[in-house]
Amino acid sequence: MIRNRIFEIIEPAKSNDHHSRVFDNTILILIIFNVISVILESFSSIALRFQAQLDIFEIISITIFSIEYLLRIITSNLLYRENDKARAVLKYIYSPMAIIDLFAILPFFIPMILPVDLRFLRILRLTRILRIFKINRYTTSLSMIGRVLKKKKEELIVTLFVTFLLILLAASVMYYVETDIQPDGFPNILASLWWAVATLTTVGYGDVYPLSVLGKILSGIIALLGIGLVALPTGIISSGFTEELENKKQNYNRSAKAYKYKKRKKVLKRK
Repeated sequence: MIRNRIFEIIEPAKSNDHHSRVFDNTILILIIFNVISVILESFSSIALRFQAQLDIFEIISITIFSIEYLLRIITSNLLYRENDKARAVLKYIYSPMAIIDLFAILPFFIPMILPVDLRFLRILRLTRILRIFKINRYTTSLSMIGRVLKKKKEELIVTLFVTFLLILLAASVMYYVETDIQPDGFPNILASLWWAVATLTTVGYGDVYPLSVLGKILSGIIALLGIGLVALPTGIISSGFTEELENKKQNYNRSAKAYKYKKRKKVLKRK
């Protein structure tokens, strides 16, 4: 009974569950403050002056996140009811959100178990910013992004594949056109990929650019192709959001109609 209630609290809150909503909001606020803490630590003046306070906040955060992680493991068989307890625990541990949870707390404990070089420790501490991805569990907006990307993954994979082919083709063509004129700028196809990415994304840093007439013509064509290429995944994702919002609206209307029907039925029964 207690385990069931813990599961209800740590899962995304229902509209009538006050304790669960308080838990969700607390975790959200803690995640936001953790990200702010990582940013503040990058300022040497702030880090030197408030290091003790930042360390205390880190210990409090790690304690809360560790307890949350353990509670989710304990109640994992309630999340995966079709599996037995051992399989449910393993299924949760290897789930994407659980991996994010683990990487958010693991860097704190590694130096206690293994001797770690302090320079490497600084890199590990940056993984705390992964805690921001935990927000996905508590917000419907980020969940919607996940659903859209999952729904449109095939179209996006095809788009990315075509993009990769076009970048590779552009780099290869430009290498053969420009390498004799400027061997330092286009020494090989792999080095030419940087120019292709900057041109196709229409960033155009200008550190590497064609000098020959043919190179300039090809560069203009590739830049124009890049405009359509960048717009393609944007259009796919936009259509996915439109469909998702339309489905959400239809589900809300159905729920509202069902609620009105039940309410009317109760009134008729009373009469």
